[in-house]
Amino acid sequence: MALKTLVKISNVTNLSDARYCAGMGVDMLGFSMDEDAPEYVDPKKFAEIKSWVAGVQIVGETSAIDPETIEHLLEAYQPDLLQVDEAALLPYLGTYGKPIVLRVDLAQMTLDQLDTLFQTGSAGAEYILLESNSPLHLDDDLKTALQRLSTRYPILLGIGISVANVHTLLAELPVRGIALSGGDEERPGNKEFGELMDILEAIEVD
Repeated sequence: MALKTLVKISNVTNLSDARYCAGMGVDMLGFSMDEDAPEYVDPKKFAEIKSWVAGVQIVGETSAIDPETIEHLLEAYQPDLLQVDEAALLPYLGTYGKPIVLRVDLAQMTLDQLDTLFQTGSAGAEYILLESNSPLHLDDDLKTALQRLSTRYPILLGIGISVANVHTLLAELPVRGIALSGGDEERPGNKEFGELMDILEAIEVD
């Protein structure tokens, strides 16, 4: 299977989601390494899932801001890429030899702050993942800013994507790829995962 753009799935919590996504040709699967996160996956389960999925890059996701904590997580999990929420960490983490995904919470930022972050704080990040911890509308101002930033920076768009608009967004915004969120297997018929499957099917290339 091939998809029309690079796709990262965040917060994967179980093997069936991981295998489905890998089978669909997604590029990156992200797992939370934070014990206090609802989507936390412990190192043993992580290693188990990792051994079952091939051809996908595994991202260890953390919101930790202490470099020592992050170093311990990297040792325990051995992911292919590391995802952090704090741009100030990038210079320190660069020495660990792992490609880094910098996650940015758009709900916390003005467009000016976003510009500044890209210009001054994003050096050293392999990808910049734009998500939002609260509902956020992808309005025209934000789209215009993203059009400009996407031509210069490796952006993964993680907001405002639906089955109905995914093709339009990809046509309008020269982003490096998109990011979708996995779900919890405990909740059958999980709406998020159902929608995620629909979006992946929509961008499948024969």
